[in-house]
Amino acid sequence: MIDLRSDTVTKPTPAMRKAMAEAEVGDDVYSEDPTVIKLQEKAAEVFEKEAALFMPTGSMGNQVAVKLHTQQGDEIVIEERGHIFNYEMGTPSVVSGVLIRPVKSENGTGILTWQEINSALHVNQPYYACPTGLICLENSHNLAGGSVMTANQCEYICDNAHQLKIPVHLDGARIFNASVALNTTVADLSKRCDSVQFCLSKGLGAPVGSILLGKKDFIEEARVWRKRLGGGMRQVGVLAAAGLVALEESRFTLFNDHEHAKQLAEGVANLKGVKIDLEGVQTNIVIFDVSEANLSSIEICEKLEENDILAIPFGTQIRMVTHYDVSQEDIETALSELNKILS
Repeated sequence: MIDLRSDTVTKPTPAMRKAMAEAEVGDDVYSEDPTVIKLQEKAAEVFEKEAALFMPTGSMGNQVAVKLHTQQGDEIVIEERGHIFNYEMGTPSVVSGVLIRPVKSENGTGILTWQEINSALHVNQPYYACPTGLICLENSHNLAGGSVMTANQCEYICDNAHQLKIPVHLDGARIFNASVALNTTVADLSKRCDSVQFCLSKGLGAPVGSILLGKKDFIEEARVWRKRLGGGMRQVGVLAAAGLVALEESRFTLFNDHEHAKQLAEGVANLKGVKIDLEGVQTNIVIFDVSEANLSSIEICEKLEENDILAIPFGTQIRMVTHYDVSQEDIETALSELNKILS
């Protein structure tokens, strides 16, 4: 099976399985798991943040950050295709009692400018307007096809937000992909953000887990909310061990995924009835439009599945994501089957 649905479908590498089997463990609810501690210290070092906390999922990491940065009745500003808005089940309203104000990125990249954000803010407004409590950014941007935000863009937004005393949270689920695409460090891409979440279980390939980073007092409070939301884990070093391998090894191979995504995008661009923005393919996510094809996106994906290829249809588009379990030969096979279906 060639699984192009997401980079969450990867299997643990042999190095990860070995590390998991040999992991030294303790009770993490008591902050006594040595492997978890090592992972958190390593993440904080890589991101040049004061502290880090191992989370079961990226969604939990994002939602704990939203909770800690806001008060009930606040608004959070986010790009309209942001993961926190679209795929986290309304948790900001359920858990934090806040309203989401989605903002459209006019250039279509999903990367908001400060001007677009500023126009949506409620600061020093009449008491009956929801005050802006948080700005949420995403890098790379999932639904915008893996587009990336530069360090300067992020820094400019953060500096302006902080002048207004508004914190900024970065959903960096795939920030290592962004760092590879931009040839810079994740620390540089997130240095002005008040908090950052990144996934170990996406492009980095660990079976479970994400990391939330910020100042020490923020992370100590995050530990409380992780427990409240059911995320207190015990001898979880067996999972943190895989995360360490992901952080120490997998991030250095992401450029292969990007090359395969370019190969896929260039091949798709030549297919009948397909439209794709080749310049928009910056990382490992490829989204293309099939509205002019002779079949719907659902029908195309059903036929692909009959030939052991998995992809995700939504609307008139199809999303394919490359990862380390997908080879150059797999891309060629997928393109060949797509060509047969569309012809």
